Amino acid sequence: MTVQSTTHLNFRGDARAALAFYQSVFGGQQMVISYKDAAQVQDPGEADQVMWGQLAADSGFRVMAYDVPSRMGWNPGEIPFFVSVRGSAADEITAYWGKLVDGATIVQPLAPSGWSPLYGMLKDRFGVTWVLDVESAYAA
Repeated sequence: MTVQSTTHLNFRGDARAALAFYQSVFGGQQMVISYKDAAQVQDPGEADQVMWGQLAADSGFRVMAYDVPSRMGWNPGEIPFFVSVRGSAADEITAYWGKLVDGATIVQPLAPSGWSPLYGMLKDRFGVTWVLDVESAYAA
């Protein structure tokens, strides 16, 4: 038996744009079902919003996203979670960083750290905080 954990991001109307942006960063295939596609429209203004979305890349990167309907409470909080992307190759992590940084606020520049050959943190244009690093003997 196998179990996988996938980060599931919640948005308020930005899930489709976020998935497209993450696809431009990590590649892969996007799957999106809108409220209209699923015949679950409760607010006509939200019909084309994402009821279920996923990005799956050949590298193993996975992220899910959905638009929380306006009838439900949604508060992204100050720092509700980080999405951590750890890789074995500095050039791969640097390439992801170079794309994620578009419109982002850098919290910690991508650079060597005491526990990783390369580590950085940023908050992307959708308010999601990303931690990227290169795997080391300390963090394996």
